[in-house]
Parts: sequence; structure tokens; C-alpha cells
Amino acid sequence: MSLRLRLTVLYSALTGGILLLFGILIYALVSILFIKQVDDTLQQTFEDILSNTRVDSVGELSILTLPQLDLTANVYIQVWDANGRLVTSSAGIRGLAQPLDPVGLQSGQPIYRYHFLGQAHLRVLTVPLVVGTDRRPVGAIQLASNLNFIDAARTVLLQVIALIAMLSMVLAAVASWFTIGRALSPLAAVTQTALKISRADDLSMRIPSPAIENDEIGELIQAFNDTLERLERLFTSQQRFLADVSHELRTPLTVIKGNVELMRKMGCTDEESLSSIEDETDRMNRLVGDLLLEAQAESGKLPLKFGPVELDTLLLEVCKEMRVLARERVQLKVSEIDQVLVNGDADRLKQVLINLISNAVKFTPPGGEVVLSLGKVGDQARLIVHDTGPGIPAEDLPHIFERFYRAEKSRSRAKTGGFGLGLSIAYWIVTHHGGRIEVDSKEGEGTTFRIWLPLLTGDGETPLAA
Repeated sequence: MSLRLRLTVLYSALTGGILLLFGILIYALVSILFIKQVDDTLQQTFEDILSNTRVDSVGELSILTLPQLDLTANVYIQVWDANGRLVTSSAGIRGLAQPLDPVGLQSGQPIYRYHFLGQAHLRVLTVPLVVGTDRRPVGAIQLASNLNFIDAARTVLLQVIALIAMLSMVLAAVASWFTIGRALSPLAAVTQTALKISRADDLSMRIPSPAIENDEIGELIQAFNDTLERLERLFTSQQRFLADVSHELRTPLTVIKGNVELMRKMGCTDEESLSSIEDETDRMNRLVGDLLLEAQAESGKLPLKFGPVELDTLLLEVCKEMRVLARERVQLKVSEIDQVLVNGDADRLKQVLINLISNAVKFTPPGGEVVLSLGKVGDQARLIVHDTGPGIPAEDLPHIFERFYRAEKSRSRAKTGGFGLGLSIAYWIVTHHGGRIEVDSKEGEGTTFRIWLPLLTGDGETPLAA
């Protein structure tokens, strides 16, 4: 059974059930009101009769006059003496010699009862008559009203209620079928799109989202489209990753293979070839290490051991190590530095500093300079790495933090160029410290990287990054 049919049956059943319950309450209320009206009429008639009833000295009942009853009241009267003889009766039942309610006549107290007399359904009030302090019984009065008209009215009412409930269920079913079908129609689009994607392996397809409706189905479609977009980026990144890894590994493997073949042909150990093999092996080791680090970062399995870190001390330590790389070719200096304490992983933050400063040193031409500065801006620590290198083209700036992305100027420098993973890893580390990393660059004017990290407050907590 489809969801549409199940919901239609459910709504129809609920509608019919509510109407039937409401109808039963109305039926019960109308029945109670009818019977109460009959009982009040019988009681009032009895009081009129009692005011005209006398008992003589020997205990014989005598009825002066019976009340003038309205024909619509439909009340029948019988008066019985203590010996069970019928004293008098109303005009409509003069020929009836049996009691209106034989069981009620035996009762010693006033009682209302239902009784069938032939085809007539009666509501009978039996009231014993007593006199004296000893409450000596002298007879009884029975008053009855025919309920056939009320029974017929209640039957018609019950039929009308059932008919209305059935018609309402049919109308509810039709309305629910079309309304639910319209509401669930986007789900059919979701299913068709998913099947098309499965058959065509095309993650670029999207489900048309409703322009006006902002309900749960609209949110589902939006979430599904967001998932498709994320999957598309993931598979595209994976394809680019495989292509880039293949490209990066092809060069060192070709060099190693060529050197090995050369050594075999020469039949001797060539120191230059061995050195080249060693360099390419180290390069592949660095590539594999960076790939492992990147994979751990993306899977969330890269551990970060947070604790108080003196960022100024860490910067001076990295600067001292990078001066060995800069030698006399590039001037590495610290323009300003302030005492800065952050909450973070010292090893990972050092990795970020080494990556940014080493890149600045590598791509700064001889005679250039790399300037470092560290200070506080509000509740943020700001670290600046500026170089006077060739700069990064404007079209490359939005992509430099992507995995394996390298600007053309970097690609042309095979010896010093990396694999395009360092900035991606640095970006991940900084963002997971609650900070951000920015870059400004113009061709021919150098590049500036800015790292923003939240300061460690006095209570040992790091404020959330804006």
C-alpha cells in the first residue's frame, strides 16, 4: 500500500470516527431530552390526577375528574384500587383491562419503566397511593406515554448521522487523495532524480525546489540537493586527488627507474645517480607523509593536543630554524613581536609557521626579504608573514588553500616547489583552532599571509572566533 493511500485511509477514518462520535453524543443527548420531557409530562399529569383523587371512609378510591389532556401529550391513565380492580382509565384505553405495566404495579414505590404493550412501546410511571400515618396502600395510578413517535424520530436521526458520516468520509477521502498527492509530488521528483543519478552517475543533477512552499518537503529537497552538491565536490576532489597523486608520483618514479637502468648499463655505482634516487625517494616520502596527514585531517582522525602555547616563543624558534634555510640569499627578520598566549597544539601550530615561512623563503628571489610580525588585535592574535617574492596571480588566490593546487610560478620550480598540500593542511589546522587564515598578493609586489587566532583568556578558555 502506497504512502498516499495509507494517509488517505487514515484521514478518512479519522474524519468518520470523529463524526460518528459526535453523532452518538447528539443521539444520546436528544434521547435524554425526549425521555425527560415525557417523564415531566407524566409527573405533571399524575399531580393533576392526585389533586382530584379522594378516599372514602371504607378506603374506596374515587376520582372526581380526570385532567383534560392535550391530544399531543399522548398520555394513558389507569387507576387501580388496593384489591387490583381497575377503578377508571382514560378514554383512549377504556377497553383495556390489563395493567399498562404489570411489573410496575407490584412495586411499592414510584417507578418509571419501559414496557411493550402489543406494538406500542410505552414509558410507564407507576405511583402507589397510601393514606394515614401507617402508610396504608389504597391503590395505584399508572400513567403511560407512547414512545413510538420518539423511537421513529431517533431512528431517523441515527440514519441521518450515519449517512452524514459516510458522505463526510467519502469527501474526506477524495480531498485527502488530491491534497496528499499534491503534497507528495516533490517526493516523486526526488525518487526520479535519485534513479537518474544512479543510472547515469551524474551528480550534477539537482531536484527543482519549490519556489513558494517552505515546508518539511521543501527542507528535504534542499537537504538532498546540499548532499548531492557535497558528494559532487567530494567525488570531483577525489578524481583530482587521484590524478594529482599519479602526476606527482610519476616524475620521481621515472627518475628512479631511469637512474637504475643507467646504472645497470654502466655496470657500476654512479654516485650522482644514487644521490638523485635518494632525493626522489625523500620527495616521495614527503608526499606520502603529507597525504597521510591530509587524509587524517579530512577524516577527523588528526589528533590535536590543546594547551597554552606561547606563540611569540614558538615564532622565534621557527624563525631561528628558517634562517638556516634563508642563509644569505634572503633576509629573514621580525619587525614586531608581542607576548601572545593562545590555546592550541604547539606542534601543529609550529607546522603552520614552518610551512608559511619556508614557502616565503623559497619563493623570494635573492636579495629579497621575509618580514614576520606578531601582535594582538582585540581578543585575537594576529601573525603576519610578508615576502617580497613574485606574488600570486589574482586568478589563483581563491584556490591556493585547495589540495594539490599550485600556481604556475610554483609549478615551474620543480626543485623547491612542494606538492600543493602544505597550505591545505595549514588551513585545516588554523580553522580547527577557531581561527582563520587570509592572504593578499599582487604580482611583482609580494605576498602577505595573516593568521588570526583567539587569545587565551584569564579563565583558561578560548573565546569563540567571529
